[in-house]
Amino acid sequence: MTSVTVSAGARLHFGFQNLSLARERLYGGIGVGLERPRVEVTVTPDDDVVADDPLVAAYAERACAALEVPGVSVTVDRRLPRHVGLGSGTQLALAVLQATAATHGVDVSVREQAPALGRAGRSGIGVATFESGGFVADAGHPTGRFTTDPPAEGDWTVPPVVTRHDLPEDWRFLVVIPAIDPGRSGDDEDDSIRRVIEAADPHIADDIAGLLTRRLLPAAAEGRLEAFGEAIAAIGHKNGAWYTDVQGGVFRPPAGELVDTLSASPVVTGVGQSSWGPTVYGVTDVDHADEAVGAAESALESAGIAGSVQLSRAASDGARVEP
Repeated sequence: MTSVTVSAGARLHFGFQNLSLARERLYGGIGVGLERPRVEVTVTPDDDVVADDPLVAAYAERACAALEVPGVSVTVDRRLPRHVGLGSGTQLALAVLQATAATHGVDVSVREQAPALGRAGRSGIGVATFESGGFVADAGHPTGRFTTDPPAEGDWTVPPVVTRHDLPEDWRFLVVIPAIDPGRSGDDEDDSIRRVIEAADPHIADDIAGLLTRRLLPAAAEGRLEAFGEAIAAIGHKNGAWYTDVQGGVFRPPAGELVDTLSASPVVTGVGQSSWGPTVYGVTDVDHADEAVGAAESALESAGIAGSVQLSRAASDGARVEP
């Protein structure tokens, strides 16, 4: 029983396949795991749960209860920014779970235990990318169980992965994080998504299904950058049509201004908003990486917004465990 370190990359969420109760499956996430930025936690066995951060302590307590182990001491070595659209909650929770299991010598399926930590109640992308990285789409949840009010916390299963692809090594995802108010979470997010579902046009889901099956999946399988980017941009705009009333536009202000500016760049494709934002993403290749970063920095400057810009490959594997 020694210390164990687990690190996991962020994820981008391109959107959902369906938010209408008139269709058979609800949600159905589409996204990609990133090599960076990353969260990293180090865990050692303990008689109780010891952590400086209340959120980390809460995840550790749930993990210990689910695994039936006494306790752990948790140190967060690297953090993902919270509530900006990078999946920080799921990656942190699962890293704590995986490390807790490893340090106590317990076998664990993060997929089976994620609901006990309150994760994957809507999208399964964070769990899927934690497991194996890559570009992923999940099957969503049965609409009959997920009306405007989801089941009680933890009373669900993680949506199964319906497709996963490694993306070409020379692709780079541009990650732009404006220094503005974070995206929605908790009760605010629950209320917002409930209002979206109540009003969601089912025909948008039908359009997204066509974009996914006839454009995005073939582009991912064949490694065609421009076609991939055009498809995720179109899916992002379709999703934004569902969210317009609750977030003040197809993309939340001022992320929408960044999306518009970056979309005009000849070296960036597939520009959109990850989850509730404010993170904006795009896709380029290694030969145009410096130009893409410059375009993103110029977009922030033009909008009068501070922020950070970085590039990442798509992750080709899941979380890393180091004893």
